[in-house]
Amino acid sequence: MKRIFLFLLIALSLSACGRNKPGPLGADAPADNVPDIIGSYALNALDPTGEQYGGTLTISAGTQPNEYKFQWLVSGGIQEGTGTLEGNHLTFTWNSLSGTDQSISGVGEYTITVDGQLYGTRTIDGVEAPGTETAYPNPK
Repeated sequence: MKRIFLFLLIALSLSACGRNKPGPLGADAPADNVPDIIGSYALNALDPTGEQYGGTLTISAGTQPNEYKFQWLVSGGIQEGTGTLEGNHLTFTWNSLSGTDQSISGVGEYTITVDGQLYGTRTIDGVEAPGTETAYPNPK
C-alpha cells in the first residue's frame, strides 16, 4: 500500500512540473479527422459537488478497433475504464481499483479538439449531477 501511495504522489507531482496554466481549448475536431489520443494528459476537473481536483489521465489502445483503455491517477486513488471512439466523442465506463480510498464507478464522455485536448463529463453512480473534466496532452 505504501508503494502505491508513493507512486501516486510521484506521478501527481511530475504531472504538475513544468506546466503553465492551461490555455483555451481548441475547436472540436472534425468527426472524420480526429488526432491520435493515445498518451498522457494533465487533468483539471470539478467533481459533482464543485470541488476541484487534478491528476493524470493515460489513454492506451484497447483490444478492438476504436476501443481505448483509460487510467486516472487522481486525489484519492487510481481509476480505470474502457471506452469507444465514435467520430470526435469518447464514451466510457470507469471504476476505482480495489485497495484505493474509494469504491466508486460511473460513465463519461469526452469531446476531442483539433489540438488533442479532451473535455466533457464524468458521472459517479448514485450521484445525480455529473462532474466536468478537461485533459491537456502532455508533451511526447
